[in-house]
Amino acid sequence: MVTIPSGEIALRDDRIKATWTAQVHAFMLAPVPVTKALYDSIMHKSVEPQDESQTPVVDVSWHDAILFCNLLSRQAGLKVCYSVSEDGERVVCNAEADGYRLPTEAEWQYACKAGTTGYRYGELDDIAWYHENAEGRVQEVGRKQPNAWGLYDMLGNVWEWCWDLYDANVYGSYRIFRGGSWAEEARGCGATCRRRSHPTFRIDDLGFRLARSLTDTN
Repeated sequence: MVTIPSGEIALRDDRIKATWTAQVHAFMLAPVPVTKALYDSIMHKSVEPQDESQTPVVDVSWHDAILFCNLLSRQAGLKVCYSVSEDGERVVCNAEADGYRLPTEAEWQYACKAGTTGYRYGELDDIAWYHENAEGRVQEVGRKQPNAWGLYDMLGNVWEWCWDLYDANVYGSYRIFRGGSWAEEARGCGATCRRRSHPTFRIDDLGFRLARSLTDTN
């Protein structure tokens, strides 16, 4: 896990022409998205095919990601972040727990930019797998250049679920995902590009990345 320093980030929603500034406390973020090998080991599945074990796991819903975070936290002896209702519909996050969780949207964008100010932290072909160079499929993690904070594949390869609701008043339970993917055109692979879908949604270019809060016990 990479320690991300505290700071602030300017967020915007082009749909409603709104901008706001979010404070980000120091936290930890995985240098790469969750791979098929890690996901399947925790979920007790066999990796098929074997040569794709180091590609990001895809076809995972937001609810799948929440379950994985709790299972991994328990296996690591950490306090779980998520409390899930019996019907699975209501999820509460304890951000002070030391277990694994999804990053917030503000954390994700702040970490992606890594102190830069542009739409991307480098030349797209150097940092991301996207429609023009991915050969129509997901690619192994960590093969493109990282950003200044040592994070790989923040843009391209797979979209990444975030914790946040997109707009509860308009879209109900829809959650945010960020970053672009192997199937995305260049314009969709940028630090401020926002997408959303229902938390049960699964598709072959959407995965997630692990975060952890920095607590007094760490």
